[in-house]
Amino acid sequence: MPSELPLLVEVALKAAVVLAVFLTMPLALGQLEHKVMGHMQGRLGPMEAGPHGILQLVADGIKFVQKEDVTPAAADRPVFRLAPAVALIPYLVALAVIPFGASWVAADVPGSLLLVLAVTSVGVIGTLMAGWGSGNKYSLLGGMRAGAQLVSYELPLVIAAASVAMAAGTLSLTGIVQEWSWWWLLWQAPAAFVFLAASVAELQRTPFDAPIADSEVVFGPLTEYTGLRFAFFLLAEYAGMVVMALLFTVLFLGGWRGPWADAEVVGVVGVVGVLWTLLKATAVGLVFLWLRVAWPRVREDQLQRFAWLVLLPVALLQLAVTGVGVVFLS
Repeated sequence: MPSELPLLVEVALKAAVVLAVFLTMPLALGQLEHKVMGHMQGRLGPMEAGPHGILQLVADGIKFVQKEDVTPAAADRPVFRLAPAVALIPYLVALAVIPFGASWVAADVPGSLLLVLAVTSVGVIGTLMAGWGSGNKYSLLGGMRAGAQLVSYELPLVIAAASVAMAAGTLSLTGIVQEWSWWWLLWQAPAAFVFLAASVAELQRTPFDAPIADSEVVFGPLTEYTGLRFAFFLLAEYAGMVVMALLFTVLFLGGWRGPWADAEVVGVVGVVGVLWTLLKATAVGLVFLWLRVAWPRVREDQLQRFAWLVLLPVALLQLAVTGVGVVFLS
């Protein structure tokens, strides 16, 4: 933003841009998922809404608005109604501090990595609130599954991110990108694997979708939700995918860095860098989508064993290797 703008105007413009990105990028990723899954599985899907069906999510949004908002008689009403907002808002906060370019960040705070990890972990509370507040045994079981899963995978995810922060010597996401070097693709590859797998589990995406397994617990914590509240949970899932893809890009793929990243386009510096960030994040998002199509759901015991016996030891080993590397290379 231009530095000569009044502070309140600058804050308002940044907030509006972040909100616009928050509302459009998850929808774009959701539409991409529909089309990618359709082509991978050899099916067309709905094609009536817009050219090649690209407006199907808009049609789905209109459908959700028209549906009745039902609150079960046995539900804890305040908890039930507040849960979608608790699950959704943390990703909006996280998006505000993730840099798209060297100067393209709404709030460049010193410990932005800690802030993103902290606020994204709050989403589990929304899922637990949904399971508990629904007054449904399947919802409660799904909520407990989600709580156990997210707590288990939070630890390796944080340790993997800590490995990159240690290598860069900073907790600032902007600083991490500035310190990033191409050989980190090899040095931090185990941490990248751990972070990617843990991110999929945190988002409760296939193959880690046991909390919402329709063949076992109907639809888990979301069983009793209808209308816009259900749509908010779906938006939270895709917003989480966007945030995790961007965070992975910043930590492990160099963020906006690439050929001509600092070039000036139409009088604005850093546009090419923003495009690099979006391109890399889209590639990570496609990996999320591919996993949903290609991998079956794992059992609950397999899910926990993978977190504690595979990801956590690999993350700890990578942290130790990074510590040794920092000492000898500094």
